[in-house]
Amino acid sequence: MKFFVDNCISPVITRAVRVLAEIQRNEIVHLSEKFEHRDVPDAEWLRVLGNEREWIVVSGDPRITRGKAELAAWRESGLTAFFFGKGWASQSYWRLAGDLVAWWPSIVLKAREAPTGSGFMIPLRGKDFQQIFPPK
Repeated sequence: MKFFVDNCISPVITRAVRVLAEIQRNEIVHLSEKFEHRDVPDAEWLRVLGNEREWIVVSGDPRITRGKAELAAWRESGLTAFFFGKGWASQSYWRLAGDLVAWWPSIVLKAREAPTGSGFMIPLRGKDFQQIFPPK
């Protein structure tokens, strides 16, 4: 599987997860490794990834699920996506890194079993993903 990590998550944390997850043989790419400019709009990178069809998005930006253009781009892309829920953005660097590493095996497992185009919130506290698309 191919995972795309957006700009809201540090490229350094992304590289650390990639190294730790090597045993799973999944590709993990940060936005800065795929796009020339780190400020590429969400709607644009979602369209590009959607055209490639194989990506699973891990985003620190839950606004993608609410912004009109971003939400439309995500749904049109047909990509499965995982978004950080409430509280993630206020975490310290090390806490965010540790929590993402702890969640990573569950993200991979859920990505394998979820229908393409599904969307999930990753809670800061808790054990289960909240499915946000398609609505249950």
